[in-house]
Amino acid sequence: MNYLAHAYLSFRQPGILVGNMISDFVKGKKQYEYPPAIQKGIRLHRAIDTFTDTHPLTSEAKKIFKPAVGLYAGAFLDIVYDHFLATDKQIFTEPELTNFTREVYTQLTAEQALFPEKFARMFPYMQTQNWLYHYRNKEGIEKGFGGLARRAAFLTESTKAFEAFTGNYDALHRFYTDFFPELQAYASAQFAELVNQ
Repeated sequence: MNYLAHAYLSFRQPGILVGNMISDFVKGKKQYEYPPAIQKGIRLHRAIDTFTDTHPLTSEAKKIFKPAVGLYAGAFLDIVYDHFLATDKQIFTEPELTNFTREVYTQLTAEQALFPEKFARMFPYMQTQNWLYHYRNKEGIEKGFGGLARRAAFLTESTKAFEAFTGNYDALHRFYTDFFPELQAYASAQFAELVNQ
């Protein structure tokens, strides 16, 4: 899953949120240098990613992107899932998405001193360009795809991936609709287990 999903699946707990958002930038034993709540957020992030990456629906959905981006299909699918989460009226209507993203940025800003270097460099762009909100729009997804292609070692462009997204929009939405409730239930159970440790 991508940033909006990880933020949403932090269940409005600031320490969990920070860990969930920075996890990809924290390697190995570095996680143990953080306060306990942030460590739990890092573990929750990793559990969410493992559940997502090994789910049969994810394997099927990635086939849509593999011809365009090969092994990066999962990363592009993560961004797509954020789009459907942002547009999911069962979860976010306006102004709920606006309020949620503002709350996330505020909570993250308060903990900037703890950010790993790479996340610290990225966060101002996330906030000023309001990535979490703009996943709602196809234009935001196109920009997200472009950013992913720029960061990827073996990609030069994302045009074909965006064409796969728009050309298979309804099918991808069905994958999200089938998958996300399962992920939400799993993450909720993992969260409950972590906070009781």
